[in-house]
Amino acid sequence: MAIDYTARAELYVTKRHARRAPAQYKRFNSASEAIRYCIEELPQQALNGSILEVDEQRFEGLAIQALYLAEGYPLPRLSA
Repeated sequence: MAIDYTARAELYVTKRHARRAPAQYKRFNSASEAIRYCIEELPQQALNGSILEVDEQRFEGLAIQALYLAEGYPLPRLSA
């Protein structure tokens, strides 16, 4: 899965169990910052309902987590 971690990113967070609930929208200067926010700031339930858009590519839930765990992820990760 190729991604430009320096590209601008848009994040949509929805609650899958809540019908017609508006999605939260956030913009980030880099995909790496958006990914870190998803993994380190959002509760797991919110991550499952998240969609990250980077350079017209879409990543959801577990795909976002995989980007965070990827060898090429440029930012420091939280300690386990």
